[in-house]
Amino acid sequence: MNILIISLSSAIERRDFQQMQMDKLKLDFEFLGATSINDIDAITYKKHAKDWQRPLKNTEVACYYSHHHAWEKIIQNNKPALILEDDALLSDCVPSLLKNLLNKKNIDLINFENRGRKKFVAKKSESIGCNSKLIRLYQDRTGAAGYILYPNGAKKLIQCEQQKGIALADAHITACHSVKAYQVEPTPIIQLDYREHYNLENTIYKNASESILGTEDKSQGSWIFRIKRIVFQLKLGLRQVVLITKSERRYIKIRKQDF
Repeated sequence: MNILIISLSSAIERRDFQQMQMDKLKLDFEFLGATSINDIDAITYKKHAKDWQRPLKNTEVACYYSHHHAWEKIIQNNKPALILEDDALLSDCVPSLLKNLLNKKNIDLINFENRGRKKFVAKKSESIGCNSKLIRLYQDRTGAAGYILYPNGAKKLIQCEQQKGIALADAHITACHSVKAYQVEPTPIIQLDYREHYNLENTIYKNASESILGTEDKSQGSWIFRIKRIVFQLKLGLRQVVLITKSERRYIKIRKQDF
């Protein structure tokens, strides 16, 4: 399966880390040049800055377009790919999981990541090797650092953009309800900045673990954005009422010895 690692050419430590990680796991990959704030002109930023529930920063718009370009590449190649952000830490199970999931049918997206939040998942699952299972994923709000995307799923994500505008990459994926998504358990990918949450030793370059989006406060915007957030929460609440009848809301397990 193709592996696309979204990374700025200037992110030397992160690229070095990914090269070492891929060599260790014996995985072929390619770096997909990330969109930088210098690639987002004023017209594009103005067009999308108010699309979401709060004003988007230029770094967030650039991050979204990085994922968008990966989706376009999947459509162009007409083959699924594992999309990674360059701070994704992979478990030893990833190579075998990729082989087992390559030819899966009637699936748009398979999420490999978790960030310690509960998800709405089906009560039943199927075995996919490496003592792992595949579960239907109905609601997720936990990042976009590692996921398999199939061509039909990529088309749906771009269609959602045309209908709703853009958001944070993970929020956009979550809001596209037409995407038929699944979750791998135990979690085979986490972001480097979440290692301490799972009590995993941090042996990675410090700079490779720092977020490129920054940690400064994010403006919540005017009353228009407050209304957007209220409407979103109401819709989310109604959706969750429906989901609870066919799914369960729980944490996704992680197997620390796999990392």
